[in-house]
Amino acid sequence: MTAPWLRFADPAAHRSVEGPDYFRDAYPYSLPPIVQFEREPAPLEPAASIWVTDTTFRDGQQSRAPYSVEQIARLFELLHRLGGPEGMVRQSEFFLYTKKDREAVERCQEYGFAFPEVTGWIRATLGDYQLVRAAGLKETGILTSISDYHIFKKLNSTREKVTASYLEVVDAALADGVIPRCHIEDSTRADFYGVVLPFVQALMERGRQAGVQIKVRYPDTMGVGVPDPHAALPRGIPRLTYLLRHEGGVPSEALEFHGQNDLNAIIPNGVAAWLYGASSNNGTLLGIGERSGNTPIEALVFWLIGLTGETHGIDTTVISEIADYYRSIGEIVDQRLPFVGDNFNVTRAGIHADGMIKDEEIYNPFDTTRLLNRPPGVAITDKSGAAGLLMWMQKHRPREAAGIDKRDPRVARVLELVMREYDDGRVIAIADEEVHKMVNEAFAPVGVG
Repeated sequence: MTAPWLRFADPAAHRSVEGPDYFRDAYPYSLPPIVQFEREPAPLEPAASIWVTDTTFRDGQQSRAPYSVEQIARLFELLHRLGGPEGMVRQSEFFLYTKKDREAVERCQEYGFAFPEVTGWIRATLGDYQLVRAAGLKETGILTSISDYHIFKKLNSTREKVTASYLEVVDAALADGVIPRCHIEDSTRADFYGVVLPFVQALMERGRQAGVQIKVRYPDTMGVGVPDPHAALPRGIPRLTYLLRHEGGVPSEALEFHGQNDLNAIIPNGVAAWLYGASSNNGTLLGIGERSGNTPIEALVFWLIGLTGETHGIDTTVISEIADYYRSIGEIVDQRLPFVGDNFNVTRAGIHADGMIKDEEIYNPFDTTRLLNRPPGVAITDKSGAAGLLMWMQKHRPREAAGIDKRDPRVARVLELVMREYDDGRVIAIADEEVHKMVNEAFAPVGVG
């Protein structure tokens, strides 16, 4: 029986009109976006091959202090190592507006790496396109905002005028043999049949005539995408992906998803894009990007391996180097972030520590030591118990921990010292240096100390 609250889309609710369509049934603005469904799911049709692209130095720079040229060059080299020789991190896009932007492009090109390929990003103006021409790039992203929110409210124009202006810039790139990668911004709040589909079909036709495969990036600009295959347009990522391929005529290898995290669905949406036909997923290192952030590249590569069952040459250990480098340049890395946060594989619960002492696989989802150079750890609090202390000692004081179990009276003595701290009002974890002193006291030979 259908849940009474489940909403199904009205196919007659949206049609081509002279004015804008803001999808008020899905986006009332006075409430969170409303989820609507279709009774038939989008067909599951994964791309034959999948990969990751990078926007750390473009979208990622829009939410933090600008990177220096040296920082960009170092991170670019780490991206190259992460993606491996098969180019699982295939491209990286750059601003071209300032002298520093252009210097960063030149520095990264000097590496001579096949992957990531250096590409540009411009607004859809002929003036901006001259920057691509001057940089000698083989591909550039072009901002082609597609929702009526942008067309009518931001650009104060019409669908026909705006898309015609976009195509002028596309034609200029094609004339130079440059691959246009059109970013149909805000595609998850756009009229698919009224504006998205005609524009994408026009792009594919122009590409065929020029003998160049134009690419389409479909950004979920406001992070409102829904990963369920029954989700209706414009929000349903599986349906949107499938229709861009089969009605828009975009081949999988020319189709790229770009997610935002406003509603905390960024990873499910990215995975859905791969599963329903896009080859490429665009993200940033550590997910750093506008508002709530972009799709974290470190998460994408783990999902790529999980979906395909192969590493494809990806060096996952580089992820820990990337996180450490960010810390070294003053970036605050959230301690709870998956893969890179200090607490990612650190437990504070005694019951978890007890299981990990017996076999770390009980409470560790994968071999973090081998894949991230990060052995599982424990932080000592009033919840750690004797098992947590023993696990800590096995890592930090292996000599004293050898051959004992959590019932050892000396471990009990350390636990007593720990609990005394919290009985006296402590509320934060005990630093390793403090635990060392407690172990020294508890394990001191009789008559010493």
